[in-house]
Amino acid sequence: MAETWNSADKFNREASQWDENPRRSALALAVAQAIIASTKPAKTMRALEFGCGTGLVTMEIAPLVGTVSAIDTSREMLAVVQEKIRSSRLTNIETRCIDLLSPLQNGAQEEIFDLIYSNMTLHHIADTAKFLNHLSNLLAPGGIIAIADLDKEDGLFHDDPLEKVHHGFDREELAALLKAAGLQVATFETAYLFEKENRAKIKAAYPVFLVTAIKASS
Repeated sequence: MAETWNSADKFNREASQWDENPRRSALALAVAQAIIASTKPAKTMRALEFGCGTGLVTMEIAPLVGTVSAIDTSREMLAVVQEKIRSSRLTNIETRCIDLLSPLQNGAQEEIFDLIYSNMTLHHIADTAKFLNHLSNLLAPGGIIAIADLDKEDGLFHDDPLEKVHHGFDREELAALLKAAGLQVATFETAYLFEKENRAKIKAAYPVFLVTAIKASS
């Protein structure tokens, strides 16, 4: 889909080794803990993770909510999630290989969720405003969205210079986009400091924020 830059082929190739990077696992755990602290997941909640990858965050959230729809465009990433589900014996996670900008149910009314969350996925979506509006439509009144992603960065975070991504987000600009989508920002915090050698071979620290926003009750 034109609005998505996410390359399923790239993530399919990397899926089996994805969790071997300790920084990714540490980031996911920190984000999951920040989401739990900020949103207070409950068994009454229907949750959705978009861009779930190998399920590092969802495996932390799932035991605390009623159901989770874990969505990704990479079948190989979802295969890793499915193996984790079998190993953990969790029964409340459903995986779907789908672009979230496509209808979740063909010919049926869209599902509505109480909690929508993601980790390092938003920068892969070309049209941020359109996507946030779509998420808002999937959120129940009083529901909460929690998005973790990079603060505005120097453009060197991703190793592939040709990869189409946003180079992080300005917090005030993102807050304005959330507000325009009918969501009231509740919290903005730094959830993790991602330290790596960037594409210029310079050791740098990249802050990862977590923003939570609430949809007004009708």
